[in-house]
Amino acid sequence: MALLNFTARSNARSPNPAFSDLIDGWSIEVTPRTAAKIDDFRGILPAGTRVYIAHLEGTPIEDMVATARRLNAEGFPVMPHFPARSIPNAYTLEDWLHRYRGEADVKQALLLGGGASTPSGAFNSSIQLMESGLFDRHGFTHLHIAGHPEGNRDIDSDGSTANVDNALFWKEDFSARTDAEMAILTQFAFDGRSVATWAERIQAAGVTLPIHVGIAGPAKLQTLIKYAISCGVGPSLKVLQKRALDVTRLLLPYEPTEVVADLADYTARNPGGLIRKLHVFPLGGIKKSAEWMGNHAPAENNTVFA
Repeated sequence: MALLNFTARSNARSPNPAFSDLIDGWSIEVTPRTAAKIDDFRGILPAGTRVYIAHLEGTPIEDMVATARRLNAEGFPVMPHFPARSIPNAYTLEDWLHRYRGEADVKQALLLGGGASTPSGAFNSSIQLMESGLFDRHGFTHLHIAGHPEGNRDIDSDGSTANVDNALFWKEDFSARTDAEMAILTQFAFDGRSVATWAERIQAAGVTLPIHVGIAGPAKLQTLIKYAISCGVGPSLKVLQKRALDVTRLLLPYEPTEVVADLADYTARNPGGLIRKLHVFPLGGIKKSAEWMGNHAPAENNTVFA
């Protein structure tokens, strides 16, 4: 499979129908704190939008479950984060699963190592969460895992991708043993080239899990650069830095038009590839991100913004 030639793009909406096709079925991420600022998600999100709930360090499980229950009641499938290094033991993990299933009817989970530098107890990785068998036992139907198109220095400090790749291959094998549907959710990136190259590389190595590519929603350039540095975004950070040097665009809000257009071109030319959906990190605000995605989604799925 040959990587397509990308072309320069403006922030104008792409005429390529694959652009809106790729956006169809997008998901978004919230925290209990940001979700509390939205009176009713039904007023800003299309029906059925998957909503991930980020479990930031120190967030009480009660707040996570309450947010999940509220979103579920409003009609949205919920996928809370399970950060391994913040879960002290199997008892706590099972308690969380009981709460999510019993109080909020949650059946989906994003499993990841988490932002903590050291484990709080027994779990150090998402692999250990999977090995517990508790998610299948509690009837979780979807398990997503983290993907790192530009590497992860927390795992591979030498700048290689060896450990990240090995973990991904293990999870690919695990997908055949679990009853749950699995997919890869990537860190946000600003360069479609690096994401597509990574997707081709892991597919050639035997990975078959579908990829949901993380993108940043509309935001101030300074905000995005701050998040990109803190989250370890690598090569695609140069896209933002180049934009910052262009005085004609420096004060304009960033929109993900270019990266989405490049990814849409890629998926149109490579229908057998792993890239399937988009996931939005609303770094500039939930409403702004939801409105941008709605304005570019297929018309029949855009009744919220009509």
